[in-house]
Amino acid sequence: MATGITIEPPGAAHETDVVIIGAGPCGLFAVFECGMLKMRCHVIDVLEAPGGQCVALYPEKPIYDIPACPEISAQALVDRLDEQIRPFAPSLHLAQRADAIEDTADGGFRVRTSAGTTIGARAVIVAGGGGAFGPNRPPLPGLTAYEGRSVYYLVARREDFRGRRVVIAGGGDSAVDWAISLAEVADRIYVVHRRDKFRAAPESVARMKALTGGGKVELVIPYQLAGLEGDDGQLSGVVVSTLKGETRTLEADRLLPFFGLATDIGPIAGWGLSTDQGHVPVMPATMESTRRGVFAIGDIAHYPGKLKLILTGFAEAAIAAHAAFSRVHPDEALHFEYSTSKGIPGA
Repeated sequence: MATGITIEPPGAAHETDVVIIGAGPCGLFAVFECGMLKMRCHVIDVLEAPGGQCVALYPEKPIYDIPACPEISAQALVDRLDEQIRPFAPSLHLAQRADAIEDTADGGFRVRTSAGTTIGARAVIVAGGGGAFGPNRPPLPGLTAYEGRSVYYLVARREDFRGRRVVIAGGGDSAVDWAISLAEVADRIYVVHRRDKFRAAPESVARMKALTGGGKVELVIPYQLAGLEGDDGQLSGVVVSTLKGETRTLEADRLLPFFGLATDIGPIAGWGLSTDQGHVPVMPATMESTRRGVFAIGDIAHYPGKLKLILTGFAEAAIAAHAAFSRVHPDEALHFEYSTSKGIPGA
């Protein structure tokens, strides 16, 4: 059995059993639950790396209510989910938005993305959190030429920044957390913020400020991003300015603008699902929406008594996968088995 996660290039056509929209913790766990039932999965996410909102916004923050993990960071949780789903060889379609879910003549679906990718499937599981997340981009001339090459809106692998001169812009948890983390591998960190007060946890701010004494981290305050310097998508410097117009150029080859994520339920509203105040109503016994064959789990799903917790979303992923089985394997009876007796298929 092939194992590992495949990052698919945009624009191709694919066929699978289940399309999962959203690569946050609940979406990743849905891959595991589907895999245990011998259903192949393709996962779509608008962000550049799996992990969803919790990794994009607060990767270093501890989570305390994951069973058997008294304390675990958001990034560590996603890393473990990544390891857990590898035996099922899922395909990931990152940095693209699921735009449409079309019916096919054989009773299945075809999902189309903003990057021109099409994926045929028998069932769809929507694990989109609060909707499609996208970065709030700074209004810098020529920004798009650097995106994905030396300007990033999240950190997929810390090692990619080893030995780099990194400018981090922002004053929230993600900016502070990554300044602390990347200081261990980067050559130099500049933290650009328009004021001395940060919106992050006080303990984290104190840790970041303590690092400035060693010379690897410099707080560039009060400044804001003003321009980019470089050639062919590779940064050589980041121009910053004060409100009075005083400018400074920071020698850098990487920029991480952390100005939060913008949410948009717009695409979901166009998928033929009933919505209610930004949520998708489902039947809690199956997690199926008003559109047959399309399921919703995690924060986007709603039913009476719903608790917006990651562990609730994990249970919903199991329910949705079992309910989707009859659509993927209509001629097979589903015999419930515990993982302790069933084991990992192919292992």
